[in-house]
Amino acid sequence: MSAAASDTTLLQTPLHALHVRLGARMVPFAGYSMPVQYPEGLMAEHRHTREAASLFDVSHMGQLKLAGPEAAAAFETLMPVDVAGLGLNKQRYGLLLNEAGGIIDDLMFVNRGDHLFVIVNGACKAGDIAHMQATIGGRCQIIPMPEQALLALQGPKAVEALKRLLPGVEQLVFMTGGAFDWRGAELYVTRSGYTGEDGYEISVPGGRAEAFAQALLAEPEVKPAGLGARNSLRLEAGLCLYGNDLDPTTTPVEAGLNWAMQKVRRPGGERAGGFLGAEAVLAQLEGKLPVNRKRVGLIAKERIPVREHVKLENMDGQTIGEVTSGLLGPTIDQPIAMAYVQPDYAAPGTEVFAMVRGKPVPMTVAAMPFVPARYYRG
Repeated sequence: MSAAASDTTLLQTPLHALHVRLGARMVPFAGYSMPVQYPEGLMAEHRHTREAASLFDVSHMGQLKLAGPEAAAAFETLMPVDVAGLGLNKQRYGLLLNEAGGIIDDLMFVNRGDHLFVIVNGACKAGDIAHMQATIGGRCQIIPMPEQALLALQGPKAVEALKRLLPGVEQLVFMTGGAFDWRGAELYVTRSGYTGEDGYEISVPGGRAEAFAQALLAEPEVKPAGLGARNSLRLEAGLCLYGNDLDPTTTPVEAGLNWAMQKVRRPGGERAGGFLGAEAVLAQLEGKLPVNRKRVGLIAKERIPVREHVKLENMDGQTIGEVTSGLLGPTIDQPIAMAYVQPDYAAPGTEVFAMVRGKPVPMTVAAMPFVPARYYRG
């Protein structure tokens, strides 16, 4: 994702003043002034999320509605995903594609009955909305929701804290949602997140966001966390960051996201194809079009963090890939990374070498997630 060029152009989320009062270090991110960490630091925030519950401000993300009787069918023309078959208040991961099958953005969407509720990445939201308006705007209403804030409460004790404020949220299971009332404010809550832990994402009216956040932070399990911990948690969980691990040149098959394309949209399925990029994506799925690179996880054999854009070589010194995300995993306590490599080097256990300042750092291809997911499925 991209940061704004200067502080003078940065937008502020409804929680900006609260972040400042809490002593957060603010940084430009996706055009907003966002907290990267609080006084306790990234490592403490990361561990607290794994052990208890952390509150993240993710209001930079884009929220929108797709409304009208053709909304689901229209949305299916943009993604290789089953939209029409999604049950009421069920959530699904989606991929907006271009005509070459490259990923414009990854997103989440919920069937709310009379509309689809869609959450897109912050740095992509203007482009996503324009893309939808240009392609399916004649078939459904596309309604941005800039008045809404978005909070993420993540961790094994998130349910204990949130159910005190919103009784009934404990009945939700992973990738489902529901409407809740908090002191007269209408919230929409999904049991989902970006950390690999149990947790919730909460859409709340911007004018009530600070009061709701303060109420959550008053619960004994909850502490604030910033972008730094969000990044380390998602990488340990093997989750992609758009702009690093996904971009318009990357297809879902290259990214290893075949699981996100349901059978009904694949060759032989009832609604196979019919989406932008279908020719390339379906040909890759069937093996008719080569896949020149694959996304893999890597674990370093030395305690040297390996960052994005580092080149990967084989034993003969030939370049065979590039790291897209990397850091020292606080939970696994080893340097981990995500990368794209030539298919011959994608098997777990394969040794490759990351060239860090001219020094080859041995790394092993490993299955993801690096830390087992703990989603609540009932």
